[in-house]
Amino acid sequence: MSDSPLTSGAVEQLRRGLKGEVRHDDVARVLYANDASIYQIDATGVVTPRDTDDVVHCVRTAQEAGFSLLPRGGGTSLAGQAVGASVHLDFSRHMREILELNVEERWVRVQPGVVLDELNAFLAPHGLQFGPDVSTSSRANLGGMIGNNSCGAHSILYGKTIDHVIDLTVVLADGEVTRLGSPETVGADAVAGIQSIESGLREHIPRIVQDYEEQIRARFPAVMRRVSGYNLDALLPPAPLDLSRLVVGSEGTLCAITEATLNLVERPQDSLVVACHFHDLAEAMDANLVALETSPSASELMDRLLLDQTGGSLEYAPRRSFLVGEPQSLLFVEYYASDADQLHEKANDLEARLRGAGLGYAYVRAEEKSLQKDMWDLRKAGLGLLMGMRGDPKPTSGVEDTCVPVEHLPEYVRRVSTLMADEDIPVTFYGHASVGVLHIRPVLDLKRPEGIATLRRLEEQMSDWVLEFGGSMSAEHGDGLARSEWIGKMFGPELVEAFGEVKQAFDPVGIFNPGKIVDAPRMDENLRYGSDYPSVPVESFFRFEEGSFQQAVEMCSGVGQCRKTMVGTMCPSFMATLDEQHSTRGRANALRAALDGRLPDGLHGDGLHEVMDLCLECKACKAECPSSVDMAKLKYEYLAQRNERDGVPLRSRLVGSIDVLNRWMSPLAFLFNPILRSRPNRWLMEKLFRIDRRRCLPALARQRFSDWFSSRNASASGERGTVVFYNDTYTEFNEPEVGIAAVRLLEAAGYRVVIPERRICCGRPMISKGMLKQVKERVDENIAELTVFAERGWPVVGVEPSCILAYRDDYLDLAADRDAAQRVADCVFLLDEFLARVDREEEGGLGCEFDVTPRQVLLHGHCHQKALTSTQDTRHMLSLPAGFQVEEIASGCCGMAGAFGYEVEHYDISMEVGRQRLFEPIMAAPPSASIAIVGTSCRHQIADATGRRPMHWAELLADALK
Repeated sequence: MSDSPLTSGAVEQLRRGLKGEVRHDDVARVLYANDASIYQIDATGVVTPRDTDDVVHCVRTAQEAGFSLLPRGGGTSLAGQAVGASVHLDFSRHMREILELNVEERWVRVQPGVVLDELNAFLAPHGLQFGPDVSTSSRANLGGMIGNNSCGAHSILYGKTIDHVIDLTVVLADGEVTRLGSPETVGADAVAGIQSIESGLREHIPRIVQDYEEQIRARFPAVMRRVSGYNLDALLPPAPLDLSRLVVGSEGTLCAITEATLNLVERPQDSLVVACHFHDLAEAMDANLVALETSPSASELMDRLLLDQTGGSLEYAPRRSFLVGEPQSLLFVEYYASDADQLHEKANDLEARLRGAGLGYAYVRAEEKSLQKDMWDLRKAGLGLLMGMRGDPKPTSGVEDTCVPVEHLPEYVRRVSTLMADEDIPVTFYGHASVGVLHIRPVLDLKRPEGIATLRRLEEQMSDWVLEFGGSMSAEHGDGLARSEWIGKMFGPELVEAFGEVKQAFDPVGIFNPGKIVDAPRMDENLRYGSDYPSVPVESFFRFEEGSFQQAVEMCSGVGQCRKTMVGTMCPSFMATLDEQHSTRGRANALRAALDGRLPDGLHGDGLHEVMDLCLECKACKAECPSSVDMAKLKYEYLAQRNERDGVPLRSRLVGSIDVLNRWMSPLAFLFNPILRSRPNRWLMEKLFRIDRRRCLPALARQRFSDWFSSRNASASGERGTVVFYNDTYTEFNEPEVGIAAVRLLEAAGYRVVIPERRICCGRPMISKGMLKQVKERVDENIAELTVFAERGWPVVGVEPSCILAYRDDYLDLAADRDAAQRVADCVFLLDEFLARVDREEEGGLGCEFDVTPRQVLLHGHCHQKALTSTQDTRHMLSLPAGFQVEEIASGCCGMAGAFGYEVEHYDISMEVGRQRLFEPIMAAPPSASIAIVGTSCRHQIADATGRRPMHWAELLADALK
């Protein structure tokens, strides 16, 4: 099989009769060059099939044209299974249907691209779930879980994926479609009736099992958590001939799965988690053995290094509220039961046993589902949080997936800890202590030869111990490129031959995912960052605390949390398109390829621009990505680099100058507003500036906010002090009613309100268009202006999150004087933050009286607000009127994103983003309900999409003042 890029002939042959998409351009090849592992190999092409017929067509074309295929799901593999010089079959975009559910018999039939969390959400109303629960459940595809034989935190109860597969529909290497399962499931005739490869399998596989039975029984580790090699042990007599059991865990090397029938388990009725705190790791390991005596549903470890990483995360730091002191290790011990009394009995038993053994110092019980979720979210985010460590040394995979019999785990951990200490290597331990599986990640710099050599040395030593204890080098992450080299050591040469015979029987010419399990390269080849990895100097406009623009890009480790679709905001363009290139990970991989030379046009190619174009700059990744990849900031820098070479595009100049344009047009608002709304003008704007004619530009207010402010009679005594109201561009020129409401609330709370003598635009539109060179002067001017107020101790308060939070985020890395910028940032607040703090912390609270008239309020927060602070204070403020019934919509991004949704090439995707989880709840709300929307862009988007009139929350609250 060729590992070269697809020829034009092969591409045309693929496209002929294919309903899905084919790509073989440089950008597509680098987008699929990585998974979540330390490996990197450019793909030869990418196909996103739409159905089984498409997969058959790809297999037959591969046979004829001589290229290999790599079946791929979410690309979250940690051992390099989803990396290879093959045409990648990405099942995650189109083949994601739940085909059939039988509640009575408790099974479901799915396509391989179905995401685990989406399946479980579908099953929840029926009281069912899929048993294995991997930490990547928000984006893990069922096909990938089958290919990997995935497990999860509750494998002590539910086992591995192989224990839940009833049958598989697969495409074999000759293009034949067949159903694999036990004779009772698929029928003996179905198994025997098809010719060619499958008929050979019926003959060859039983012979392989018979020939190597003695070695299989002797060399396969006697631990439940073993996913290395092919599952020949599952076919030992008296087991029936079920070929699906070989396909499970085969890492896409034997065939392509197009459907799977899976058995289901009942959802637990009730649960309780005890967070056991320990002074050191050894104590936690001893406690784990005690915990297992109480029959828990899970026992999960987190160590100090991982806990420290959670403290610096915008998303995860608030979830640490249950911690007592400074534990060096935590065990999350969970129990399932049918009622609370049983749960308390189990927890009491655990605590008594641990106290009696002198193990642990605190035992925090989580009965509330919200606290349990905090605990599990911290644990699930482990890998991504670890990879968020600054600098080139990173917690490295390779030895991260070992399993030993649980009774040997304390001694194994002791030996590994001693080894790392002797080598002076920082190391982290976390994972599934309940089944003897710990993810052990030494912190190594794989950009340096000595780092690579150390990794090999550690693997050699640790594999010796794993063999000594009768364990497995891979407990759940698989062989891939990381551990296939060690299969010979673990299983012996005879079973290596047996695995080769299995591969030959299924895939005679090596079409499927070559180089995994069989005929694998060395584990220290094909590294994402090897000793020859180039360091590319970029004279950036931003400061990057990661060290450089390139190192900021490298913060993406590929864990793929940006591919989630059901919760949060990250990543809106992926949620709308399900396209890898429109995920945060896709953009980071493309940027890295541009910097390391794999994209020949570097940062200036059209392909890279297409990848970056649909980033809405929502900032959600800065908070929700466990590695805190700030793709908005990276896009600003990327655009600035392009602008520096190619000049600032005309439309970007228009957007960046919105403050000046509004100031110029404002006196003639009565004239310009009809023009802005008119069809001829909208047609002209589309032709000249590519502003979509389906949009109306925001109307100008007849009276500017500052004019109203200077003409009003201030009534507040100012007994609580002085507040500076920041009248941003939109409040000043377009929506002064929001600023008026804010002033009313501040004065009602007892503050004297002033505004800056020189009206300040934060420059957000310029930042968003990459006009960083131009905005830097404004940044420094604004900091100097607001420093005057900071020195007086006057808080600066505003209503528009994208403006206010620029001072607390972007300005810190743009300003010439970072310390001065930080002093300003410390005194700048959103209105809800400021007033909620007053209400909570000052004697007498806010001191405002509100009407008690009943009112239903739906709240949608701004993306920057949700990412950089939270909507908690907005909810607090809206809860003050006794009659308000507030519900926050479980929405992501609205899709407007400043100017993004106005641009003709982005209008449709902008609307699709809003349709994901926002528009429907608003349209379903009764006409009497109030729609409280924090951001001005969000209000315009919702008005355009739903016809409802949203208001800023401050307007609703000011209207309710007595």
